[in-house]
Amino acid sequence: MSTRELLVLGTASQAPTRYRNHNGYLLRWDGLGLLFDPGEGTQRQLLLAGASSHDVDRICLTHFHGDHCLGVPGVVQRLSLDRVPHPVVAHYPASGAEYFARMRYATPFHERTELREEPVARGGTIATGPFGTLEARELDHRIDAFGYRLVEPDGRRMLPAELSRLDISGPDIGVLHREGVLHHRGRTVRVEEVSEPRRGQRFAFVMDTRLCDGVYELADGADLLVIESTFLDRDADLARDYAHLTAAQAARVAAECGVRRLVLTHFSSRYPDPAPFHEEAAAVFDGDIVVAADLMRVPVPSRLPGI
Repeated sequence: MSTRELLVLGTASQAPTRYRNHNGYLLRWDGLGLLFDPGEGTQRQLLLAGASSHDVDRICLTHFHGDHCLGVPGVVQRLSLDRVPHPVVAHYPASGAEYFARMRYATPFHERTELREEPVARGGTIATGPFGTLEARELDHRIDAFGYRLVEPDGRRMLPAELSRLDISGPDIGVLHREGVLHHRGRTVRVEEVSEPRRGQRFAFVMDTRLCDGVYELADGADLLVIESTFLDRDADLARDYAHLTAAQAARVAAECGVRRLVLTHFSSRYPDPAPFHEEAAAVFDGDIVVAADLMRVPVPSRLPGI
């Protein structure tokens, strides 16, 4: 059975706390693993979360502030230490290529795993595959920053009653699904007769930014939105000055974009109690809200009937 879930490795912003490691998020999307913004301690957090370097297929950095990338040296070296057999692709803002090079070769090591760098220079589609498309959008932070969005292709859901009515079963279902047509018992059956449209699932990852067009484009229709909420609304002036979001702003984005599950994270160390983040978001967004905690697993919501 396929797995689609987010492993939360760290939830602190600039300064870690006793209870919150620096950023780090591993999205498991069927057989694909995307590691977002690995901060310091990511190697250990992967271990504690029950994951490993072998689970990483892509590394996606939103920007080059340390709490979002200083785990890169350890992760890169761990890939080779563990002899990860598959290539790993690294995406990051192209303007920070010098920083990535410094982190990639921070110390001597035997490089055994192939790491392919694919810097992001502008918004748009940056990768395609069986998973669908991986997109980037520009954000509004104090340095160049991008958010990421994974979009599964639309498909069709087979209707058991219709398949049974036409006595279609076994391998014939697979043929009909793949080819769109089946010659069966003297008649031609088209996939539209025995299925309904199924919208592909969507995941969005939004870190350090003010509100901007890119935030809304990333969040649009997301089944799971992971978004920074560094500050509470009472500190909105700080959020504006430091180019961050409040929990209320993140919730408004979710409400306006039709998000199904909202994951708040990247909390300032000034707030010892996470409960107010949920309260503030719930006043704006009546959907599913998760206040992220280290080592939490957040499943992508199950599909709704007819979607």
